[in-house]
Amino acid sequence: MPGHVTIDAVAGGTGPRDQLSVPTGSMQSAVLVGKVGERLADRWQAESSLLGSMCAHALVPSGKLFRPILLLESAMAVGGDADVVLPAAIGAECGHVASLVHDDIIDNDDLRRGKPSVQYKFGADNAIVAGDALIFDLFAALAECRTTGAQPDRIVAALDVVARCGIDLCRGQSLEAEIRERMDFDLDAYLTMVKLKTAALFKGACECGALLAGGEDHMVRALGEYAENLGCAFQIHDDVMSYTVDTDVMGKSDTSDIRNGRLTLPVILAYWESDPDGRQAITEVLVDDGDPIVRRDTLMEILERTGAITAAAQRAVQYSRDAIDALRALPPSPSVDRLRGFAQAAIDRDR
Repeated sequence: MPGHVTIDAVAGGTGPRDQLSVPTGSMQSAVLVGKVGERLADRWQAESSLLGSMCAHALVPSGKLFRPILLLESAMAVGGDADVVLPAAIGAECGHVASLVHDDIIDNDDLRRGKPSVQYKFGADNAIVAGDALIFDLFAALAECRTTGAQPDRIVAALDVVARCGIDLCRGQSLEAEIRERMDFDLDAYLTMVKLKTAALFKGACECGALLAGGEDHMVRALGEYAENLGCAFQIHDDVMSYTVDTDVMGKSDTSDIRNGRLTLPVILAYWESDPDGRQAITEVLVDDGDPIVRRDTLMEILERTGAITAAAQRAVQYSRDAIDALRALPPSPSVDRLRGFAQAAIDRDR
């Protein structure tokens, strides 16, 4: 089994270092991370306006840069040139960060990536505008691929993928609100929400990379399947980390899910493993407006008693394995090896 190295994905600024463990020898990934980080740091810095300040604050320091790297690796996995699709990779991160800006408004979170969120620093009204601008910047970045050698018909196809991905993300956000409103502990509804809200961005990144690089249809489909499973593994592992990793390590509040009554996979699994009294206790923790730390402690006791955290982690592992299996449809290459490594890294990380 190959060893792994850790790549620091930070472009300027201060705060926790987001790290991604990838297969040994993948120095090309380190170079790609550097290129994306530099472009992101420069993208809004030159605009001396409130909007420029907000967008730069949101983008820098960068996070794991998982989605842009997936886009670049997908392009190379189908035999393409990473430089041709680099603008699209920048756009993928802009779109992802836009969703985080809007998430923090919805959840009223004041911490993101170890520093004040955009809505906390600049106000919710301004943050809405910043998130919108980053969404439009995604499309602008994608269009820039016409200057790097991507075929026009491929750019149009990628635009279609991005638009559908964005709509799915909104569907997922809306479904999450519905689930929260009616305290619906339905596992299928939760998994549908994850595929729409989180996995869609992974799927969009991989499919865009493959399309822009000239990948054949079966390759695009395989990478889409890989990415959807990877996204599910990633989100479920995030759910688990909310109860297993300290706030200082994660760079965001560990009581956010409690304060917002958000149903995560460990909570749903614990609910169905509990007796009527336990189910009532879980519901009360999520709807109560008392001290979130006390409520979290109560929930932690139930999660540990039912083994829900371990059970959720096992589901993340299975999604990771399914992602790796999907890559069998692609010809062997260093990029495919790295994509396999990312599927494992998604469930090994602590932030």
